[in-house]
Amino acid sequence: MARFWFGMGCLLVGLAVAAGAFGAHALKQRLTADLLAVFETGVRYQVIHGLGLVALALAMDRWGGAVFQWTGGLWLAGIVLFSGSLYALSLTGIRGLGAITPLGGLCFLVGWGLLVWEAWRKLA
Repeated sequence: MARFWFGMGCLLVGLAVAAGAFGAHALKQRLTADLLAVFETGVRYQVIHGLGLVALALAMDRWGGAVFQWTGGLWLAGIVLFSGSLYALSLTGIRGLGAITPLGGLCFLVGWGLLVWEAWRKLA
């Protein structure tokens, strides 16, 4: 599974770079400053957690364990829910989509919490 998370992380970071370029060039003239900032926040969190998936894959190869699988799944869900809802909100202007965003943030936080717990458990 480490290969899956490594590949998924690379794919998601690559897509985030493309989304960032799209936002900087194509959307800059079409979105208000606050909606463009919302879009950029989605890109930023996608990059962070995509790189996190790459690091997770490397850690998984070294230490193994189901916690890494759970973390990867949570981060992937977080990217879809958090970044995806911010992309949709900024592109459609439908503010109600922002209600989904905290669920993605919660997925990110729980994933990081699991890693902290695993680090204390395995490395202590």
